[in-house]
Amino acid sequence: MTPPARKPAPTRKPASSLASRSTHGPAHRPASMRSRKHPWRRMPLVLTAAACLGLAFVVLLWAMLARHFAPVSNANRQSFDTIVVLGTPADSDGNPTPELLDRVTEAVHEYQRGVAPRIIVTGAAAHNRFVEADVMARVAEAQGVPPAQILEESQALDTIQNACYSARVMSAHGWHSAEVVSSASHLPRAAMIFSNLSEGKLEWRVHTAPANLTPGYYGTAANLVEILKTARYLVWSRWVETCAV
Repeated sequence: MTPPARKPAPTRKPASSLASRSTHGPAHRPASMRSRKHPWRRMPLVLTAAACLGLAFVVLLWAMLARHFAPVSNANRQSFDTIVVLGTPADSDGNPTPELLDRVTEAVHEYQRGVAPRIIVTGAAAHNRFVEADVMARVAEAQGVPPAQILEESQALDTIQNACYSARVMSAHGWHSAEVVSSASHLPRAAMIFSNLSEGKLEWRVHTAPANLTPGYYGTAANLVEILKTARYLVWSRWVETCAV
């Protein structure tokens, strides 16, 4: 019987050739070489991020300048048909917050000085279940304003609606002028809204409520929030949330 033929033993490549493949093969290139292969692929992302940051900077700068140059009135008068108090939330138990007290208290002082014979308080349950106008009306009554001289506008969910719905109340009663009371950080944006809303139909001026009960509240944080809200108003809300008086 003829023995089976033996298969030739596989030839081993020299170690030098294996080392050469491991060193120079495409799968084993250093990470630094792979990262430098196509750097241009990252450029669109970098340019897009830079453009977004630049646009955001321009919008915020626009908002700050708009607040700085916001009007304070469109009429030279000392008395008005009504005082409009812009809403701010009550606390979670329905009690007036220090900011709300500051606004209403200043409006009552203006009423007592004879600036206007009545007060409109405006604000819905925008941030919790308590209607802002109801809470503000209770505060004004507690400070001596007769209930008949307080009108509640309880549907507005933001400052644009505060202005719009208050103007509708005034129009329904044949009133054409108002002093608008709110906190210092809020008034520049409110003034822009009233300015764009009235267009000669309403005479108004803004009046700052001093931060008597909240001395640190109307500081940097409140101003930063209002800058962001002003930017949103300029580029979005002003065009989307329209109001016919």
